[in-house]
This record gives sequence, structure tokens and C-alpha cells, in this order.
Amino acid sequence: MCFARQKVDALIRSRKSVLCVGLDSDLSKMPELFRAMDRPVLEFNRAVIRATSPYAVAYKINTAFYEADGLGGLRDMEDTLTLLPPETLSIADAKRADIGNTSRKYAQAFFEHWNFDAVTVAPYMGEDSLEPFFSYEDKLVFVLCLTSNQGSLDFEELLLEDGRPLYMAVLDKVRTWSRNCNAGVVVGATKTERLGEIRRSAPELCFLIPGVGAQGGSLEGALQSGLDTAGAGALVNVSRGIIYPEGSFASVAEYEAAVALKVHALHEEMRSVL
Repeated sequence: MCFARQKVDALIRSRKSVLCVGLDSDLSKMPELFRAMDRPVLEFNRAVIRATSPYAVAYKINTAFYEADGLGGLRDMEDTLTLLPPETLSIADAKRADIGNTSRKYAQAFFEHWNFDAVTVAPYMGEDSLEPFFSYEDKLVFVLCLTSNQGSLDFEELLLEDGRPLYMAVLDKVRTWSRNCNAGVVVGATKTERLGEIRRSAPELCFLIPGVGAQGGSLEGALQSGLDTAGAGALVNVSRGIIYPEGSFASVAEYEAAVALKVHALHEEMRSVL
């Protein structure tokens, strides 16, 4: 089994948690006190990580929020990576894929230069576009399968001639692409019934499950449908529901306390199932 998969499953068991904290750090949404700082995004991330590290199994950096700020944003992303607890899984939510030589460079960027443990990719261009990612056998590759957004109806849920929905065809391919158990799929928590169907069809894959909280997905449903038979093999991502608590904060300590309160409640709910 790949190192990244072993790492996350071991932490799930030891912490009784499947929490992946999404660092979708948006300057316009973060508390005012951070905006006055020299590097607001980095200091905001530092506070989130401090508040969530006792409970988090993984951190997912949505690269769009950093790329939008150019070189400064990429510097924030690089420096955020150094703040992550080394025992947790680092995920680049980049949704990349292209022809083979381009994908090789994408894979090199995320797995070698930035040394992420995992990356999200898009399956539309097929096997040769994703093979460069899967060739890193100790890294996890999360392929978009059935997403939590309304637009999933446009393509992902279309029926093929053999009666299967497209997302099941993607799932079947991902199972054959996996090397050293390094494949995973992204399945939205808003699709609870289909999440269970996908888990039954692919008991060996690691799942990344977004959509809990702000998008309306159920944490209980995600846990009951998404975990493997060993009670591991899945990460439930929560971003806005954790990092943007309501209220105003006079200090970083006050903000961290509010985040810690939210994440503690989520962890208690997870513990009741794990």
C-alpha cells in the first residue's frame, strides 16, 4: 500500500477522525484583524492550523485561492505547507490533467517541488493524461468522480449506452489505473445514496468527500456511506464551515477559540461513528 494511504489510515485510527480541513483562504471573507497584517493569508492559515491540528487528519489547499494572487499567493502556499503538521496528509486541490508531457510537469510540480502527499485530478482526457500522476506510487491521486455541485448533472450523471452513469465508468477506470493502492476518488457528501453505491463498487479506494457543511451535505451520511470496512479510507473535507466562524474577533486567540469550538463539535460527531 502506498505511503500516503498508510499515513492517512493510521491517523484516522489513532485520532478517531476523518477530518480534512480545507484552506480555501479568501482575503475578502477572513476576519478584519488578519487583513491588517503583512501577510494576511499566511497568518490566517497559521491560526486555522493551530486551532485544528489536534483533530485534523489532512489539510486540503485549494490552489486557485493562491494562484489568483500571483507570486505572492504561491509564496503563501509554499509557506503554508511548512506549517502543516508532518503527520497529516497534504492535498493539492488543483484538479489538473492534460496531455502526457504537460501532466508530467504538473505531477512534478505538486509531488516533487511542493512535495504534496496527494493531488486532485480530472478524468476527462483519459488514462494517458493521468498516468504521470499515478506513476508516483507513494502519493495519492484523487480523481473527480461524482462532485457535490449541481453541474454534476450535466455530464457525471449521464447514462451511457450500457446503462451505467458516467461516474461509474470513471470509477471502473480509476480502479484499473491504481498503482500500489494509490488511487482515490472525489465523491460529494450531497450524494449520500450514490456515495454508498460507489463505496460498495470500490471498497479498496480512498475517498475524498467534500460538501459537508456550507454545501448541505450530512456528516453522518458521509461517514456511514463513505468509510471502508475497516472504518478508514475516507477523508471528509470541511472548509467554510470551519475557517469562517460567525462573529467579530478582537484577537487571533479569539478567532482560534471559535474555530476550535467548531472543529471539536465535528470531531465529537466523528468519534461517535468511528
